[in-house]
Amino acid sequence: MDEFDSFVRSRSAALLRSAYLLTGDQHLAEDLVQSALARTHRAWGRLRDRGNVEAYTRRTMYHLQVSWWRRHRAEAMPGELPEPRGGVDHADQSAVRMVLRAALLKLSAKQRAVLVLRYFEDCTETEAAHLLGVSVGTVKSQTSKALAKLREIYRLEGAVR
Repeated sequence: MDEFDSFVRSRSAALLRSAYLLTGDQHLAEDLVQSALARTHRAWGRLRDRGNVEAYTRRTMYHLQVSWWRRHRAEAMPGELPEPRGGVDHADQSAVRMVLRAALLKLSAKQRAVLVLRYFEDCTETEAAHLLGVSVGTVKSQTSKALAKLREIYRLEGAVR
């Protein structure tokens, strides 16, 4: 299992960043990554030969999160954004993160997932649809709605300042 340990050590931080964007909570993100890695471990024998280990783990993460959303329609996202490692945060960076977090919390879980996949993970619409188990049309409509909502939030926030 040295290969699996190496995979976990080298890719956990990247997986955790994606999980945090999906969940909005550090503890839930850690649980999500742990669950996905447990499933990856069970499938390790058939995955490592094909070189699809990280793709499998990420897809598992997205499926687990979608399943959780379906079971828990009422949603609350507790927690704070983790501070960046290795330095003092500047006021401007903190303000941007606070505004971004508040805006993302106003989106539905599906809208956040689509934005994470499309703009953070750089997935195509087809790849995002496949990972989330929805149609390409759903990805397109959720992306459009999410961006429109973010624009509206930005417009309203800009008017207040």
